[in-house]
Order: sequence, then structure tokens, then C-alpha cells
Amino acid sequence: MNLDHIRNFSIIAHIDHGKSTLADRLLQLTGTVTEREMKEQLLDSMELEREKGVTIKASAVRMIYKHQGQEYEINLIDTPGHVDFTYEVKRALQACEGAVLVVDASQGIQAQTMAHLFAALELDLAIIPVINKIDLPAAMPDDVAQEIEELLGVPAEDIPRISAKNGVNVETVLERVIQEVPPPQGDVNAPLRALVFDCHYDPYKGVIAYVRIVDGQIQGTPSLLAMRKGTRMEPLEVGVLTPSLFKTGHLHAGEVGYIATGLKSVQDLDVGDTITLAESPAAEPLPGYQPMKPMVFAGLYPSNPDDYDDLRDALEKLRLNDAALVYEPETSQALGFGFRLGFLGLFHMEIVQERLEREYGLDIIFTAPSVAYRVVKTDGTELIIDSPAELPEPTEVERIEEPWCEVHIFTPAEYIGPIMDLVTKRRGEVKNQTWLDSKRVELTYMMPLAELIVDFYNELKARTRGYASMDYSLEGYRPADMVKLDILVNHQPVDALSVIVHRDDAYPKGQKLVSKMKQIIPRQMFTVPIQAAIGNKVISRANVKALRKDVLSKCYGGDVSRKRKLLEKQKAGKKRMKMVGSVEIPQEAFMSVLRLGDED
Repeated sequence: MNLDHIRNFSIIAHIDHGKSTLADRLLQLTGTVTEREMKEQLLDSMELEREKGVTIKASAVRMIYKHQGQEYEINLIDTPGHVDFTYEVKRALQACEGAVLVVDASQGIQAQTMAHLFAALELDLAIIPVINKIDLPAAMPDDVAQEIEELLGVPAEDIPRISAKNGVNVETVLERVIQEVPPPQGDVNAPLRALVFDCHYDPYKGVIAYVRIVDGQIQGTPSLLAMRKGTRMEPLEVGVLTPSLFKTGHLHAGEVGYIATGLKSVQDLDVGDTITLAESPAAEPLPGYQPMKPMVFAGLYPSNPDDYDDLRDALEKLRLNDAALVYEPETSQALGFGFRLGFLGLFHMEIVQERLEREYGLDIIFTAPSVAYRVVKTDGTELIIDSPAELPEPTEVERIEEPWCEVHIFTPAEYIGPIMDLVTKRRGEVKNQTWLDSKRVELTYMMPLAELIVDFYNELKARTRGYASMDYSLEGYRPADMVKLDILVNHQPVDALSVIVHRDDAYPKGQKLVSKMKQIIPRQMFTVPIQAAIGNKVISRANVKALRKDVLSKCYGGDVSRKRKLLEKQKAGKKRMKMVGSVEIPQEAFMSVLRLGDED
């Protein structure tokens, strides 16, 4: 198809503003999907996405649309809205020339609306604002249009007002895409350069790469080369996404499609790589993507040590589909061999855990999440540590610096008090307060990342009845009085339960952890002490009482010395058992560290 008749665009919006529903209507309108195949949130093909009602993966689809007697090929990439999946949005935007910015008519501009908009503007994409959900009783399309005009300079009367759910005025969006999104640039006759913007592993076809052809073309199945990795591949098929894989045998500059590479090893291809023809390669690869820096780290171990190899294979395949996931092997005294994983946030961690359990059938244990601290030792050397086990002895540490981030919260004015209370309890500082109109305000805070990752988002939603939205970005490191809190079970430290906390929070957190562990650890035949300690100083303790057999049940009267003898014998047995006995720690104990905030 002629390049002038191709349009590549993304749909971007805050979470729950109607991206996936709008994508459904566009698929129906263009006849890409028949009524029989149609279902709600069609592009959210992952079971988890449908269950949680959020988009996790960006997904691409090709649509054919007739406009004024001309046929247009429109490639749509639907993107996630959650703050933890911003990297998916940025990757999708790099494969496009335009973006449809969807804003909820009842909620107006929210935190992620701004974050995704700035990402699109940085890439110099054409922005088409659209007001959705005009059918809601609380809809204020005129007010929201005014907000968008002030933000983007687009006249309020020119902004399409639609209801994606009811299909009202949706065709206007497609017409605006054709009129305002520029056709892709690229030279069909130049050497092939295809940008890999996503991948997944298929047991029959190997690694399947989703690509945007920037220059050149692919005809048939010639030998291909991944330019960064230097991997040669013999592709099985080439085609487009409709949204299922549809074999066409050719792709040319400007198009979005897939290549079934036939690669069996997932390490041979990375997202962001450039694919070219092996016989006549391009001179240089495309810029690709900036690698994502993980913000939250946690240990991951198989419940059964024999499943270690299966866990490693599953992580390799998952990383192919989730480029922001980072992992390396680590060992724990309590849990054996496992991995240290890096995530973009707690929701990202939850999704990875559920995908490993569902898609790969693994039984796994996650340790408490932590952030990356900068440690300056007394000899002047600097370390970046993301696990409490790596923290040097207190005598070797001159200072510990923790990551701080800038948090933007958009909220109705009546919730300023509860939000302020939440932020100050978590060591936050007020930076700025901007009134968007008489009812809505943007609050800017500085906060330690460690306080933000555990339950802050849930707590914010709870205190504002779901009306507030937030976005955050890493700002740098600040010195802090951090200590390592160890948990000892039967006088043995359990490294997987150690956490790094601020000294002010160490006592209450230690007390809570010990109380929680006392409830979770099953009673043994001997007394099990549970202690929280900072270095050699125990700050909290509780005992799990021993199970006792009634050894006196058959003594009916008689000399008291006989009873005493039996009790002394039982006591000696328990003492011996305590020296050699080991305590089995159930998985809930490791999860309890995550859930400490729930009781507050």
C-alpha cells in the first residue's frame, strides 16, 4: 500500500478512561472483527487483564478503513494506563506518528493523562484529544473541553465528544486520525530496518517479534539478522495483526506487523533491537529504547527447590514479553537458590507473580520488596544495594542514602486534608499546590520511594473514594538514618524476612512483625522465640508456646515425686528437641512483611 494511505497511532489515557472500549468500537466500525468474534475489551487478551479490568500489555491491530473513496491502512496500538506500565506506553508511542488522547468527561485531566501526554509530545507526535463517556450522568464535557484547550491550545469546540460504550460519534475519531496524523516516513527501497517493539514466545513458532518497519521491505521469508545481538534467523512466516496473527508474506516501510523468527532461545532477541536482511544488512541499527531502571526489588524462590530450572526458564520467557523485568540469581540461607527481581512498582510485581503462577504453573515465594539504597562506606567506596542481605556491617557504613521521588496528585479540593495526613505520616514534604479550577487541585510532594511503593496508591484511593490520581518520578538520593531490621526465629536470623527501615519506624515495625509471625508460625513441640533485632540489640520478642502432651494423665494419686519425675523427663526431652529441632516457616510469613500496612 502507498505510504500516504498508512496511519500509525496509539490510544493513550489515564487508567479507566475508556481506551480499550474505544479500541473495540474502532475494530467493529472498520469491520476488522466480525460481530460473532466481538467481545468486550477484545485487545486485552490476557486472562489477568480481563480479570483486573486493566490493560497490562500494549497490543497492536491493523484496520482497513474506506474514507472518501480511498482505502486506508490504520495501525492502532492500545496502551496501558497504570503508572507501573508507562514503559509499555513509551515503546508503543515510538512505533507511531500520532496519539489519540482520551479524557473522561466526568473526571477531566488526571495524573497519567499528563504523564502520557508529555511522553507523546517529547516524540513530537500529532495529538488528537477526545472526550469520552459523555453518556454518564456526571459528565461535564464543556468544562473538560475548556481544560484541554488551556493545556493543548486546541479550540474547545473542535474536540470530539464521544461515548465509546454506546458507539456515539466514534467515526469522527477515525476521520480525525486520517486528517491529522501524518503518514509514516521511510524509504521502501532502502535496506531493511525493522524496530522490535514487543515479543512473545510461541512453543511452535519460537520467538515472535512485533515490528514496525522503518525502511525497506520483507518479501517471503529471507534470512534475517538482529543487528545488536548479531543473531541470524530463518523466519517461518511474516504477517500482520488483525488482532490475531494473519500471514501475508510481505511487509514494507511504514507498516506494523510480526515476524515468527523460529528462534528457540529467548536470549537471542531483545525488545528495541533492529532486524535487517542478512544478505544486505543496513549500515546502522535504529536507536531502540532506553533501558528501564527498576524501582522495587524482591527475592523470588521456588517453594520446591527442584523447580529452580523451571523458574529460570519461565523468567526468561516472561522477560521476552516484559522488557522492564530485570533479574539475577541469588541465594538465601532460609530459602535456598532463587532470583533477585527488579520491578517498576508494586502492581508490576503483583502482575509478574500472578503470571508466573498462572501461565507457568509455578509455586513461588516472594520476599519483602525493597528499593535501591546508596551506601557510602567509611573507606569512601560507594555501593548500590537492593537487598538487606547486602548491607555491610554498621561499623563499615558512613552513611546510607535513600531514593526520593516527586509525586504529583490530582484531587478534588475536599480531600486535601486526608492526603496531607497520609503524606506526612510517610515522611513526605510539600513542594507545591496548584489550583486547576475552583474544585480540583494538583498537589506536588517529595517523598522517599520506600514509603511510596508499599500500599500508598491503595491508601490514596481509599482516602479519596477513588477520585485522586497520582504519578511519580525519581528525583535523586538523600541521606537518611536507615537500619537493617532482622527477624530471628529460634535464635536463627531468617535473611528472607530482613528489611531496611528508617530508625524511627524500626520499633513499631519490629513489634508488628513479631506479633504477626507469632500468629502465623505453627506451634512446635518446643517453645519458639521470635525476635526483632537491630544489629545485636533485640527490640521486640514473642514466644510461640510449645505443644504439650499430658504425661500425668495416667497418674491417679500416688507419690508427688513420681509426677515430678515425669515432668522433669518431659522438660529434658523438650530442651534436647529445641537444640536440634528446625522450625518450618510457612509462606504467609514472608507475605506478612508486605501486608503490615493493612492493619494501620
